[in-house]
Amino acid sequence: MKVKIIGIPVQDQEKALQFYTTKLGFIKKHDVPLGEGNRWLTVVSKDEPDGVEVLLEPSPNHFEPSKTYQKALFEAGIPYTQFNVDNLKEEYERLISLGVEFSMQPTEMGNVKIAILDDTCGNKIQLIEII
Repeated sequence: MKVKIIGIPVQDQEKALQFYTTKLGFIKKHDVPLGEGNRWLTVVSKDEPDGVEVLLEPSPNHFEPSKTYQKALFEAGIPYTQFNVDNLKEEYERLISLGVEFSMQPTEMGNVKIAILDDTCGNKIQLIEII
């Protein structure tokens, strides 16, 4: 068994695509229209173009429990998922210079350093460096 795709609900797929590519540095892998303005839209790490895909999944406007869950996580400051980085300090400074907002600055916790950012599409995302 392998992980090939992880989904992240986003409130606006185009806005998410711009954020995840221009700010976070991912590259677009798939962009397939699904109807009703929705797309099968995935991005991948530029360092691992054949690696795990991140599905920028449209938040369902017609399924209230999903909207409630995403909003509750965001308001509680709980990250929806995490991405690993080699050097958290450098990545944090790069992202700050691009205007990315963080709710947690780099913080050492045991054998990791973490920071939490706002993806502008309804999610907190945790960055982690294993030390």
